[in-house]
Amino acid sequence: MATPTPHLTPPEQRPVGSLRGVGPALAEKLAKLGVSQVQDLLFVLPMRYEDRTQVSAIGSVRPGARYVVEGEIQLTEVAYRKRRQLLCRITDGSGSLTLRFFYFSGAQQAGLKRGTRIRCFGEVRRGPLGLEIVHPEYRYIAASADAEAAPLEEVLTPIYPTTEGVPQTRLRALIEQALRSIVDGAESRDDRAGVRDWIPADMLADLSLPSLVDALTMMHRPPRDAHLGELLSGHHPAQRRLAFEELLAHQLSLRLLRQATKDDPAHPLLDKVSLESRFLESLPFALTGAQRRVLKEVDADLVADRPMVRLVQGDVGCGKTVVAAAAAARAVGSGLQVALMAPTELLAEQHAKNFERWFRTLDIPVALVTGSLPARARRSALESAASGDIKLIVGTHALFQESMEFAELGLVIVDEQHRFGVHQRLSLREKGARGGKLPHQLIMTATPIPRTLAMTAYADLDVSVIDELPPGRTPVKTVVLPETRRDEIVERIHKQVLEGRQAYWVCPLIDESEELRYQAAEDTAKSLQEALPEVRVGLVHGRMPTKEKERGMGLFKDGKIGLLVATTVIEVGVDVPNATLMVIENAERMGLAQLHQLRGRVGRGAHESACVLLYGGKLSEMARARLAAIRETNDGFEIARRDLELRGAGELLGTRQTGLAEMRVADLVRDSDLLPAVQAAADKLLKHNAEAVAGLTRRWVGSGERYGRIG
Repeated sequence: MATPTPHLTPPEQRPVGSLRGVGPALAEKLAKLGVSQVQDLLFVLPMRYEDRTQVSAIGSVRPGARYVVEGEIQLTEVAYRKRRQLLCRITDGSGSLTLRFFYFSGAQQAGLKRGTRIRCFGEVRRGPLGLEIVHPEYRYIAASADAEAAPLEEVLTPIYPTTEGVPQTRLRALIEQALRSIVDGAESRDDRAGVRDWIPADMLADLSLPSLVDALTMMHRPPRDAHLGELLSGHHPAQRRLAFEELLAHQLSLRLLRQATKDDPAHPLLDKVSLESRFLESLPFALTGAQRRVLKEVDADLVADRPMVRLVQGDVGCGKTVVAAAAAARAVGSGLQVALMAPTELLAEQHAKNFERWFRTLDIPVALVTGSLPARARRSALESAASGDIKLIVGTHALFQESMEFAELGLVIVDEQHRFGVHQRLSLREKGARGGKLPHQLIMTATPIPRTLAMTAYADLDVSVIDELPPGRTPVKTVVLPETRRDEIVERIHKQVLEGRQAYWVCPLIDESEELRYQAAEDTAKSLQEALPEVRVGLVHGRMPTKEKERGMGLFKDGKIGLLVATTVIEVGVDVPNATLMVIENAERMGLAQLHQLRGRVGRGAHESACVLLYGGKLSEMARARLAAIRETNDGFEIARRDLELRGAGELLGTRQTGLAEMRVADLVRDSDLLPAVQAAADKLLKHNAEAVAGLTRRWVGSGERYGRIG
């Protein structure tokens, strides 16, 4: 294919190096801002704006605010006060102030000589010589106050996010250069000259949204009388126009991914030896109605010759893993392998134990593959998976590393989807592509997601919901207490353990430092053991060797440890029906979804259970709202809804949810009212405008590498 002639490439798609003043070094720095093409500059949006449209008299300025001032330089000198600095004294007749520069060149010093008139902008503050501005932005103006005044800024000045080596003034000039090229193109009505508006005008009119050029012009050059509150909050029509386009592009990319996957061949899992039904019959309990309904949907997908891509979501303890195990039995019964990927080693170990217990009577061995596995055991597991001797492999991220190979993978199960990126899930799928056939995918999440958000976040998946808890689950009573009542809680634990029950004590997330977190857990375990000499206190945290961690969890599960102190490593997967009390320190630091997950570790048996949320110090409004929400409801979907309102979609879906957590303009909570229109627009464009689909996904998502093969 011939390389496009540079002058025929639309400016929006030209490399940023084609702009004046952008060499390889600057292009590399701009890449850190996500800027590689000219159009990328247009979507680096301002964080805020400054009003530089009027000059203030120096005598009227006050410390702590930013001003445009003009004056004549009365004195310029280099001073040596702790460090070398250039000082300029300017006056305008109403007053005077000092301009202070710590970094300056000889040419700059020469230009700022006595008698020069300048206009400068910056924050006024108190200094040793009176009012001053440190490192102002400035420009030279007419030599005489009587001369015609230099024109002021006509629009508000945008302040952009920057990266090291790209100062604000440089970035602003580049964005203005890019903006001029698209406005010129729009005015010439030549699609090759400016940025292409891929959204049909009638679609925009129905939503009362401006054209792309008008929206970008407003964002980068807002007039002095623009509604700043709307612009900064994201509610201005210009920002909503860009949010709509970004949401639409992400929706299209996921729909294309789904469409491409549906066209791929897969092994129909016919299970001629009835392993799935034998597994279900061996269980000591009956599936709930919701589990049976979801398993029926899963089985209908698995018998087809196209790969299933299904998300099973449901509340903590609803029994998603049993549904996944039934699907795994069907795959093994069809002579194929199953890979189950979990986000943490502890959860992978828990899954491996559950599957070993369930499948023992069916004579299905299970292999565990994690990063901390001893070399010999790891080599043996890898060889068994590659040869096909082992049909069921459970592991962490290690499953999609280069050294991992499968003989013939029929089903991939991913637990806690929001902990992985889309590309990680797809890379495991690609590992199973043998003989031109792809494995089926079953994705599970215990983070219930409101339907509208799920349709946007997981547009490449079919969604099933287990909305019923197994019988016997007792509602957990949740109380919120200040940490000053810690002694009362310790006494309550003592009483519970003497009655034959068990308890968890989850340590605070004191710091981003993992080291401090583990230290806190160890110190807490020690102090609780001293306070409760009759109770055996155990400790589990992520830094422990696997065997030591397993031993601690095993002793707790067997009832030999009365109180388990842990970090949030026990958030998911741990199942001890005899544990009836959960204490969470510094609960105000945690998100709603995480608190709900932790609380789900108790209330798994027939005994009444409680969760105590301890908080320290004065609560912020956000923390107060979170703790109130977790206290008021045990419903995971309601908690997810409130978490979405309080913290936003990036938090709910997890920062590694490729794409959605990286939105540049859109906010799934703030812009949720646009989602129905986004869905409708995606339907229309996919049917009638392939060029627009390609243009939008290329602009906002890239060539598709972030989502795997999308078209």
